[in-house]
Amino acid sequence: MSAPTRLPIFPGTVSASGQHATLGVMGGGQLGRMFVHAAQRLGYFTAVLDPDPHSPAGRASHHHIQTGYSDAHGLLQLSSLCAAVTTEFENVPAGALQALAVRCPVAPGAAAVAIAQDRIQEKAHFTASAAESGVMAGVSCAPYAVIETPEQLQAVPADLLPGILKTARMGYDGKGQVRVKDAAGLAAAWADLKQVPCVLEKMLPLKAECSVIVARGWQGDIVSFAPQCNVHVDGILAVTEAYEGNMPPALAARALDAAKSIANHIGYVGVLCVEFFVIEDGSAHGALVVNEMAPRPHNSGHYTLDACDVSQFDLQVHAMAGLPLPQPRQHSPAIMLNLLGEVWLDAQGRAHTPDWQAVLALPGTHLHLYGKTEARAGRKMGHLNITGADVASVKATARQAAAILGLPGFEGV
Repeated sequence: MSAPTRLPIFPGTVSASGQHATLGVMGGGQLGRMFVHAAQRLGYFTAVLDPDPHSPAGRASHHHIQTGYSDAHGLLQLSSLCAAVTTEFENVPAGALQALAVRCPVAPGAAAVAIAQDRIQEKAHFTASAAESGVMAGVSCAPYAVIETPEQLQAVPADLLPGILKTARMGYDGKGQVRVKDAAGLAAAWADLKQVPCVLEKMLPLKAECSVIVARGWQGDIVSFAPQCNVHVDGILAVTEAYEGNMPPALAARALDAAKSIANHIGYVGVLCVEFFVIEDGSAHGALVVNEMAPRPHNSGHYTLDACDVSQFDLQVHAMAGLPLPQPRQHSPAIMLNLLGEVWLDAQGRAHTPDWQAVLALPGTHLHLYGKTEARAGRKMGHLNITGADVASVKATARQAAAILGLPGFEGV
């Protein structure tokens, strides 16, 4: 894929009409907010399209266009302001990104985002990537079946059960997923999900979870962070461990190669996160199964803000603007703790202020709050990065912080 003629977009430039170089983002949540901060630090103006007048990214940006994601006037306003546009979440309508791309570069493009929006397309993409690339040898999807019709439900092979039934669209943070034990449970679960298109995945003996974040430019140049290990609680990321030795080197190399292959297969432009399961297969280190991809920066990459010389959001800016992609260097081992709304609620559900005095007194703690005005159970309110000179000290501090804040997910850390 060749770069559009308007690239690269250099920061701090002003056009003949007096317009500052402006980068736009579809979506106003925390990922958009951190993108805005990275772009502004480089000297760009920023614009956010999000219907929420109190969106975290909108409140931090030069321009906030308060319309729906498919609103034609809002899209025209955004494309008129911006030299390039990105997205902060995968459920922005692909058609809106197509409309924007008529007027300015959009990264990632509508086709890539559409794949990530639909688990059926996503599975097909992973399968095609593996078939066409020897790099992904030994890395596959979990065995699965597509269920869109009663006939497909009846034809599900018995060896896919027990399994996890997932809606093809709009599923994230554990939403739209049901564990099923047998054929009767599968039929009941599909009925409960209103018989929307779904994917049934075979339940596998899970050993660990990991993810890889890559950034790919318009000319196919690609850089990456080392794979990070993740712990989820109730389907939501709780802990990310990022340091040398967090997983066997051979397994880490395979995950990294597979993520790059997936990005290259569709000519991806931007930051991409690919999530993997490590499953028990009788070997010492286990086997890799590719789970899903996110066409944007990812919760598991937040540690890069404090542990690396270039963050995932810096790379998002560089990629969309056609700037060089520097290979990130991680200078400190790190652990990221996700902060959900429960941290602000006591056992009776009453609001209280977390003990930041105690948390911030711990060495190497970096608090990132997202500017959300209301804490709710399960809502991502912020994260805490812990860095240090060595893995042992980082783990010790993370345990202390987790204990102070009452965070789950630390049993194995």
